Amino acid sequence: MFQDNQHTGKLNNEQKSLVESIKEDTDRLLRTTGELLNISQVETGNTKLKIEAVDINNVINDAVENNRKLAEQKSIIINFEPLENLPLVSADKEKATWIVSNLVSNAIRYSYDNTTIDIKAFETDNKVIIKVKDSGIGIDPKYLPKIFDKYFRVPGTEKEGTGLGLAISKEFIEAMGGRIDVQSELGEGSEFIITLHIFR
Repeated sequence: MFQDNQHTGKLNNEQKSLVESIKEDTDRLLRTTGELLNISQVETGNTKLKIEAVDINNVINDAVENNRKLAEQKSIIINFEPLENLPLVSADKEKATWIVSNLVSNAIRYSYDNTTIDIKAFETDNKVIIKVKDSGIGIDPKYLPKIFDKYFRVPGTEKEGTGLGLAISKEFIEAMGGRIDVQSELGEGSEFIITLHIFR
């Protein structure tokens, strides 16, 4: 990952660790900035969607790849087996990828080390369902009604975040004509469910 050259010389382990820490901080700042820009679009009504026929398997594969390094850091395995002949969905590909990537990122952050995250996509009732299930502590049922509220974070959580990702996801999914739900129990992890219409 780190390239040495004749001008800087080789990086020692401490320097490599520092560079990695800086990169993680930068990625976190970029993610936060992106979320703030997205929520400002939502709040001002300037959200522009490019609705088209989207292969949800490609969306999920891209989202998994975006989070592969984060998963490896916690020795988490992401299980996803694409179904053949899954119908194309009506969605904005870029925003759909952002949403699924955000759900996968959350699942990794809230899952225990050396566990698995299960992702499924299937057709039912002329819709395509995407499920992302983590292996974390779960969410107290009393907080579930607020989980998609702006700036809401489950009390007592020590994970970083703006409390905007799920709120943005909900706004974008609904703007595509779909919906997003959550099922969770303490000690059983959480499962987020996206429903999108088949492209006609």
